[in-house]
Amino acid sequence: MSRPPSDSAPDSTVPPDRQTLRLLERHLTSDSLVAETAFDPDSYEPRLLKAFLDMERYPESVSTARLDIRWFTTGDFTFHYVEDHDDSSQWECRWDRHPNTHNARLHFHQPPTANDITDLELPSLHSLEVYSTVLTAIEQRLESLWSREGM
Repeated sequence: MSRPPSDSAPDSTVPPDRQTLRLLERHLTSDSLVAETAFDPDSYEPRLLKAFLDMERYPESVSTARLDIRWFTTGDFTFHYVEDHDDSSQWECRWDRHPNTHNARLHFHQPPTANDITDLELPSLHSLEVYSTVLTAIEQRLESLWSREGM
């Protein structure tokens, strides 16, 4: 599996927004797409929220799927979606908001490798609105996977 993205900057001292991570975790646990959630390193001092997706919703060619979430007190964030496939390939993308030298503060790392980056516009930067945007995109990805399976 690929590693989760680094913090907003390698030497960042920006603390994670634990309250927002816990809010997102509550929403993820009630979503039918999510099988399990976990905090890293733990629920007392979370820096990363992992959502392991329900593999019964995916075609057999996908061996694992997860969403890694970081949210910072600055309002910066990362939602990193990763699929691991049986042929050892990965499909991934990432929604980011953080200071950087490659694009606007708000940007999207495009699938399938998350290497190509484009500026991003979202109607709202509220954590639940960003969450909704990302989960909608994952649902669309699932539809795409199943439509290819049927071919």
